[in-house]
Amino acid sequence: MFSIYHFFAHLLATRAELPAIPVLDDFPFDLAMLSCRNKGKFPDLAIRISPPNPDFTGGELIELKDSQSYGISSFNSTIPTGKKEIRKVVLNERSGTYRQMAAAGDDVDSLPIRDVFYLVRGRKGNNIKVCLIHGSFFETVKVEALLRQAFSKVIDERIEAGNFEISEETKRAFVELFSEQAGFSKVRDVENASVKLRFRVMTEAKAEGNILNSTKYPEIGGNTLNFLVPIHSVEDEERERQRMQIVFGESISNLTSFPLKHTLNGYFLVFQATL
Repeated sequence: MFSIYHFFAHLLATRAELPAIPVLDDFPFDLAMLSCRNKGKFPDLAIRISPPNPDFTGGELIELKDSQSYGISSFNSTIPTGKKEIRKVVLNERSGTYRQMAAAGDDVDSLPIRDVFYLVRGRKGNNIKVCLIHGSFFETVKVEALLRQAFSKVIDERIEAGNFEISEETKRAFVELFSEQAGFSKVRDVENASVKLRFRVMTEAKAEGNILNSTKYPEIGGNTLNFLVPIHSVEDEERERQRMQIVFGESISNLTSFPLKHTLNGYFLVFQATL
């Protein structure tokens, strides 16, 4: 059985390594649980797809975020989201990620929409916080809307600075053109230029989206390992607790659990253990 819940169980079983290991990417992850492992591109890790099961699909994508402070390092590869289409991650069968997944036995297209999680580690003095957190914690505005609104601000600023005049219709057309992140990820080759150009969107967590921020989220204390999943109803919370019960059995009593209110995006259920 493979899933993000089993991945968290592995983290808990090997939690003594989390404060000690200098680089999170070097953590001794359970490779048998993974369908791919990358360096420098999204996803850093992917969970293998689970055999058909009503409780666990597996296939989750994981990005590692390691910091020497209680700030979350920038998201350089992709804008954080709660879910991703796998075909926007692996564009074709020749990609290294696709080949890794297939070699691990996954039918990659059998799970077209994947949940995204971030394994976040931060330090402050002798304290460390580690959170395995669903990407919706950072996605309080959908990516397309985020890009549209950001580029709308850019256009407004350029119009004001250059004293230009364009119609609202033209402005909307420009904004729409830049609403897909895929348009930035390609390398552009310009004739007679000795360099190639690629625009890159970098994302930084504000205080409201920083789970390590002690003022915004005091429930996430120092020297703790945390697992956070979104809950939108009582039924969601019951389902998440049932999944954890299946994975942990009686040892679930070793975890503290409580709902945490995101300042912008509803509630998350936290399972917490000390480090």
